[in-house]
Amino acid sequence: QVQLVESGGGLVQPGGPLRPSCAASGNMIKNYVMAWYRQTPGKQRELVARITSGGGTNYADSVRGRFIISRDNAKKLVYLQMSSLKPEDTAKYYCNARYTDAINYWGQGTQVTVSS
Repeated sequence: QVQLVESGGGLVQPGGPLRPSCAASGNMIKNYVMAWYRQTPGKQRELVARITSGGGTNYADSVRGRFIISRDNAKKLVYLQMSSLKPEDTAKYYCNARYTDAINYWGQGTQVTVSS
């Protein structure tokens, strides 16, 4: 069983940075693909960034070059360094841990609001 707890969301001005983090429980979390998704009301949850157990990353086109996903397996933490934030980045951001399609966990989410 894996539990995920996000933190570090908040209100930020356009162009500013923010770094949400995800704390994971579980001894084998290092073997999981970790990802950040986001969702706005009335829309489907979308992938923002993903990092494999080996450190490979991929990003949504909308955030590539502005966001960086990283993980610290020793601390069981996953970060999303967000920069040059835009109002359209406003969403609830969710941490995801996936081992297989059947072994897949979600956090409760952290709200990010980009507004002046």
